[in-house]
Amino acid sequence: MSIRAVVWDVDDTLFDYTTADREGMRAHLVTEGLMAGFGTAERALDRWREVTDQQWARFAAGEVTFEEQRRDRVRVFLGERLTDDEADDWFRRYRTHYEAAWALFPDVLPVLDTLAASHRHAVLSNSSLHVQDHKLRVLGVHHRFETILCAAELGVSKPEAAAFLAACEALGLPPHEVAYVGDHPEIDGRGAADAGLLSVWIDRHGAAAAVELPSGRHRIATLAELPAILGPDTRFGAQSTFG
Repeated sequence: MSIRAVVWDVDDTLFDYTTADREGMRAHLVTEGLMAGFGTAERALDRWREVTDQQWARFAAGEVTFEEQRRDRVRVFLGERLTDDEADDWFRRYRTHYEAAWALFPDVLPVLDTLAASHRHAVLSNSSLHVQDHKLRVLGVHHRFETILCAAELGVSKPEAAAFLAACEALGLPPHEVAYVGDHPEIDGRGAADAGLLSVWIDRHGAAAAVELPSGRHRIATLAELPAILGPDTRFGAQSTFG
C-alpha cells in the first residue's frame, strides 16, 4: 500500500527551534540584564533548555496546562515566585527576541515543493494550536497543510498512539497510508511506528548514527532523502542513504 499523506512535526523538523530558542534567549537575557547571574551564556541557555524539558514533561503527563507549564518555566528558570501576569509578561518579552530568530531549515521548502502534487500534508505537534498556527503563518507555510493538530487541544500527546491516530482520522486515511516525520527518535520515531504509521526520524546531527533501527522505522539526515523513502517499494525494508 502506498503512502498517501505525510504528517509533520514542527519544532526542529520544519522549524529550526533550537537555534531560534538559543539566539532569542541570549538576546533576551542581555536586554533584561540577567546574563551575569548565570556566569556564561552557555550556562544560561543550558539551564533554560533543562527547565523547558522538565516543565514540558509535566504538560505531556497531564499534570499542568500548556499555559501553566510556560509560566513555571519562567519561575523555575529565574528562581522567583512570580504572579501569572508577571510570568506571562516576562515570557512575552522573551518571545519578541525568539520570534526575530525564526527560520525554516533550508531543506523544507524544496521537499514540500517536490511532494506537493503526490502527497497530502498535515501537522501533529506536542505544542498548542495557538502557538503553531501562528508560527507556520509567520514562516509562510501554513497553507501547505490540510490540518494542524496539537496536543494542547487534542488532550493527548506524542508518543501516545491516540495522537497519531487522530491525525490519520483527520486525513481520513488508515495509518499504513500515512508517514510521520519528526526529529525525536522516541517521541516521534517510536510513537509513529507503534501507531502503525511509516516512521521517519530526521537526525540532522547524526545523534545516533550507529544505532540500528527496528524494522519499519527509517532515519534520514536531510529531508532531501524523504521522497525516496515514500516510494512504493520503500516501506518494507528499503534503506535510506543515511543508514
